[in-house]
Amino acid sequence: MKTFRKKPLRKASSKAQSAMEYLMTYGWAILIISVVLAALFQLGVFNPMTFAPKAPPGSCQVFRPNGPYTTSFINLEGVCSGEIPQYVAQFNGQSSYISAPTQPILQNNLTLSFWIMPTANGRYVSGCGAVAPGGDNGSVIAYVGNNVNSIEIAYNSSESIYVNGWHENCPTSAKDSVLIGTWTNVVIRQNSTADAIFINGLQSGSTAVSTNNVISGLLLGGALGTTTGNLGDYNFTGRLANVQLYSTSLSANEIQALYQEGIGGAPIDLQHLVAWWPLNGNANDYSGNGNNGQINNVNFVGNWYSGYTPP
Repeated sequence: MKTFRKKPLRKASSKAQSAMEYLMTYGWAILIISVVLAALFQLGVFNPMTFAPKAPPGSCQVFRPNGPYTTSFINLEGVCSGEIPQYVAQFNGQSSYISAPTQPILQNNLTLSFWIMPTANGRYVSGCGAVAPGGDNGSVIAYVGNNVNSIEIAYNSSESIYVNGWHENCPTSAKDSVLIGTWTNVVIRQNSTADAIFINGLQSGSTAVSTNNVISGLLLGGALGTTTGNLGDYNFTGRLANVQLYSTSLSANEIQALYQEGIGGAPIDLQHLVAWWPLNGNANDYSGNGNNGQINNVNFVGNWYSGYTPP
């Protein structure tokens, strides 16, 4: 009995050859398109924030017709509708910081709000209780004070945000979730009885306080080292935006409203606003009080939208 195998094999061979020719012809094109799409994704082209309206530097500011720190007839001027900023400040963790003066204020009547996206872990922090400036205090985000009386806000991924050594390993505290690569709104509030941390508008924890020191000045991205005497010790690695400092303890509802405004939100209590650093392309103070910051090794980046989700 005869069998005929050559013709089917010839057909199969022809199909395989056609498939190989197709891959050889179009494979490189498909590979190149895939690489281009991946690069565009990394650049944020497919992020809806890329196409959102952006506020240029100084587009919104506080107008004080009677001069700095006056409270009569003050109001916001410009485009203050909460558009996202064109730029944010990027700290490289290597002697990068912004220092600025402020009017002296009482430590127990203070609120500090900022948006943060860490891009690297801070150093490990051990122990409980007050951390002296220049101590083993991780990556310092903000340091409010005059090297004698101070409030120090620091970060690492295991302890997250903590204030003057208060973190979740201490008896009266809570874990504060601030993740690497994600934008988070953090508010530190101090009043006559307690320190409190708010994460994305919600209180995360509090601890009792008894001090009522007069403090002035602010350092972003580092601490005032008492051992070395240098500015910018224990530097923070990451991005910061929309730093607001008040000489009052904002209510929980006001802090929630601050968060709901988003990363481009304007100050919520102009009467008690001490300084406002949007960090939108510069370190100028747009509170009308003239507390402009001095920049050291800080960049302002425009493609910052990754990790940000509007409230």
